[in-house]
Amino acid sequence: MKLAYDPTHFRDSLSMEEMIFKTAELGYEYIELSPREDFCPFYKYPKVDKQKIKQVKKWLNEAGVKLSSLLPLYHWAGPEEERRQAAVRNWKRAIEIAVELDVDLMNSEFSGTKYNPVVCEEHFVRSMDELIPVFEKEGVRLNLQAHPYDFIETNTGAIDMIRALDRPWIKLVYSTAHTFFYDDGIGNVGKMLDEAGDLLDHVLFADTFNHKAAYGLRYIVNPPDAQITVHQHLNIGEGEVDFDTMFRKLREMKFDGIATNAVFAYSDRAEESSAFMLKKMKEGLGIA
Repeated sequence: MKLAYDPTHFRDSLSMEEMIFKTAELGYEYIELSPREDFCPFYKYPKVDKQKIKQVKKWLNEAGVKLSSLLPLYHWAGPEEERRQAAVRNWKRAIEIAVELDVDLMNSEFSGTKYNPVVCEEHFVRSMDELIPVFEKEGVRLNLQAHPYDFIETNTGAIDMIRALDRPWIKLVYSTAHTFFYDDGIGNVGKMLDEAGDLLDHVLFADTFNHKAAYGLRYIVNPPDAQITVHQHLNIGEGEVDFDTMFRKLREMKFDGIATNAVFAYSDRAEESSAFMLKKMKEGLGIA
């Protein structure tokens, strides 16, 4: 199993070099490299050349940490065709960067919008038709997660789409912070992990509250029909996710994929949060 750190807490405050050494200082062996403006920004073309890649590899080696995966986010399922085409271009470049970094795994979201799911699914499949040959040519694997607001929000929906793509190298990310979207507010993590089975390759750890609780009044927005989606990425124990069951099921499954600290809420006390999460993940997963 790879215990990884998503360094979102430090994406604006630290340079790439500083972030890599900070991750090592915090006790993590792997970095899940999420979007940064100076590398692979959200939804925009990567800002990377061979010299920067060479520097990043040097810093990783000196710090004694590795990249578990590269995490790009692009509008490859968005309802606008021009943006979908741009996203495919961005993806092709990001795959090249992963290969140059010696990373054989990328993880991402389905993207799109839940308010136009049929068109978004059509565009996602069209994008995958273009990108699957590139992934296979380069030997890069892909893990996908359902995400709040995306055209796929549920665990079942993500599993069904991954099975529809029917490639052994495309697997599932389960984000614990999205638990109450995955089964519409029930939060039955045991059932959802059973459903995932051998597709589960990647777990993102963070706590959240059930947005469906209190008759749907846990979060009150005005106007009541506003098109918004709310969740959190908190420290374990600060929300309502059933982590006792989550960790027990992962131990029973002998989960051996990537386990990532994906807490984003505490940039003001990032080191404290990161140390706490590493301890809780090791305890829960039974890692000495």
